Amino acid sequence: MDNPRVTVWNEFRHEKSHESVKAVYPDGIHNTIAQAISNSGLEVRTATLDEPEHGLTEQVLAETDVLTWWGHMAHQEVSDEIVNRVHQRVLEGMGLVVLHSGHFSKIFQKLMGTTCNLKWREENDSERLWVVAPGHPITEGIGEYIHLEREEMYGEPFDIPEPDTLVFVSWFTGGEIFRSGVCYRRGKGKVFYFRPGHETLPTYHNPEIQRVILNGVRWAAPTQSAPMVFGNAPSLEGATA
Repeated sequence: MDNPRVTVWNEFRHEKSHESVKAVYPDGIHNTIAQAISNSGLEVRTATLDEPEHGLTEQVLAETDVLTWWGHMAHQEVSDEIVNRVHQRVLEGMGLVVLHSGHFSKIFQKLMGTTCNLKWREENDSERLWVVAPGHPITEGIGEYIHLEREEMYGEPFDIPEPDTLVFVSWFTGGEIFRSGVCYRRGKGKVFYFRPGHETLPTYHNPEIQRVILNGVRWAAPTQSAPMVFGNAPSLEGATA
């Protein structure tokens, strides 16, 4: 799909209650990400937790080819009804790009079937995200690695299923490593988890991080495919003995 329609979802809570976050993302993390995607010519809308139905009505999701998700302090406030709605759309073919602390979101946990737990540390770590799948569409335009001067540390073990494709592995100055870019297929949908993006740091203003998110959106977009047919099926070769 050349021009997927994108919905950028964000809790939009930290930016209202923490001055340190508001200073970095005065219009919200969602608008920073949405602007970067929009600059590439794609159609983008935003949705946030406190909107009716969290901004993810049936009509919005029907008009969304790829949904990006950032959450942190209010995962449990996301309605199970909306989670089930998003889950069904992913199975039908909608792409999902889960960012940073969205690993603990209800939708990511439901799709993974695990706790998605990990180690973490908020100090002055720097991060180097190594490309371990060169040639993958998500790494287009990215060199051997991305260096972030400051980022929150996430460390292994990361309680997720074995990825279909491991795209990025991070190394932190504390010595930890982490599977920071992983790809999955669920039903007809594609899921990309991308680790960087601590709310008090300007990570989403970084052009290389923006490029990876855009590449992830394009990769996760639905593709034309034959319908998935289940249940009892007649023989294509006629009657059997």
